[in-house]
Amino acid sequence: MKKINIIGSGFSSLSAACHLAKRGYQVEVFEKNSSLGGRARQFQQDGFTFDMGPSWYWMPDVFERFFAGFGKKVSDYYELERLDPGYQVVFGKDEVFPVHDSIEKIADHFELEEKGSGQKLVSFLNQAKRNYDVAIEDLVYKPGLSPLELITPITIKNAGLFLTNVRKQVERDFKSPKLRSLLQFPVLFLGAKPEQTPAFYNFMNYADFGLGTWHPKGGMIQIVNAMVSLAKELDVNFHTDAPVHEIITNSKKATGIRVGNYIHEADIIISGADYHHTESLLEASLRGYSEAYWKKKVFAPSSLLFYMGIDKKLDNLAHHNLFFDVDFDKHASSIYDTPEWPKDPLFYVNLPSISDKTMAPEGKEACFILIPIAPGLKDTQALRDKYYNIVLSRMEKLTNQSIREHVLFNKSFCVLDFISDYNSYKGNAYGMANTLTQTAFLRPKLKSKKVKDLYFTGQLTVPGPGVPPALISGNIVADMIAPQ
Repeated sequence: MKKINIIGSGFSSLSAACHLAKRGYQVEVFEKNSSLGGRARQFQQDGFTFDMGPSWYWMPDVFERFFAGFGKKVSDYYELERLDPGYQVVFGKDEVFPVHDSIEKIADHFELEEKGSGQKLVSFLNQAKRNYDVAIEDLVYKPGLSPLELITPITIKNAGLFLTNVRKQVERDFKSPKLRSLLQFPVLFLGAKPEQTPAFYNFMNYADFGLGTWHPKGGMIQIVNAMVSLAKELDVNFHTDAPVHEIITNSKKATGIRVGNYIHEADIIISGADYHHTESLLEASLRGYSEAYWKKKVFAPSSLLFYMGIDKKLDNLAHHNLFFDVDFDKHASSIYDTPEWPKDPLFYVNLPSISDKTMAPEGKEACFILIPIAPGLKDTQALRDKYYNIVLSRMEKLTNQSIREHVLFNKSFCVLDFISDYNSYKGNAYGMANTLTQTAFLRPKLKSKKVKDLYFTGQLTVPGPGVPPALISGNIVADMIAPQ
């Protein structure tokens, strides 16, 4: 039986581990931190529970497809609730746009904002659904080896969607700045500005409005627990507190990994850890990509996050809340054009305890706040404190309530933590952006260009950033190693 060692235990690694164990390989997973799941960890304090990483459950069909591959269902492992509203956008005091749980309800709200926009939204989402179906069935499960993977009868017919961008498409049909912001928001999950993202990726709007926003009871860690449980059923072996210090090679073939002073031999090595970091574990001559290459790439944002326990229930807020009361373009420019701390930040507020009583003590609220920022920015406690005060002041003003005096504790997480905890390149939070020149075959390869039997998976390679793409990435690399 061939042995595979996997570096990291994020979603892509867990996916690869399950698929390869099912196909008869002996699989061992090595995680540098004390808990499994990579960035999908939880932080618990005084009865409050926080998802530290991913918090949006989108594209439920991808999760179902993953578990179905093993004769299982999502419901075998965790309980899902579709949120209504899926999220709400705060454009100003008393200016809140709820994104409900059906296209019809959302179209009605569009119509109230801009006459004629409801039907335009339905047409827009019909196209987005067609793109989603093409992406899922024909594109995202491809290994990114050749541009020919992108050529299908449907993509040829819709080639124009790769030649224009999301912003142009949205601004052509919608005039309201609020509606434009709503329709451009989902592509931020792909890590790039709307004007840098091919219009084909409007399928994210269908993932949002059509497939909805869900919550697994107990938090996103339930997905990790489910995948680990499945992996153990398949005899995958896990090692925590096991940082990999070196990838061992012999005649340009991967033969094992070094953890501390111990060598774990294997026939094949897969890394779901940061791609740039993984290559630093090799001799310089065996790295597929230079430092100059990485510096030229467009990376998805980093984040400043605050995890707060609040001693009361909050008013006028939903489970997911986007604060878009300041200039969208200025904030995006501070991330992608001239990297700097934003003067007036957009931010996201997650209150899982609104939907899930297990996330906070009774009568209290678990709250985390995320501010997207450019990767690689200077990260100091003084800056964290400054932005904590900025966002809390805005929250209090826009939701008409006192919050600061009710905060029991506050834990922050930023660039330096992403680097320390995840070896993340420049402290990015989501991987490499899916711009036109960083799509599919133009992303870093799943298979090492210089080392035999060394593979990569995860958000810096195909298909891209996000939890569903990570599950798909692990599936793809398993297919490359052991085609079905």
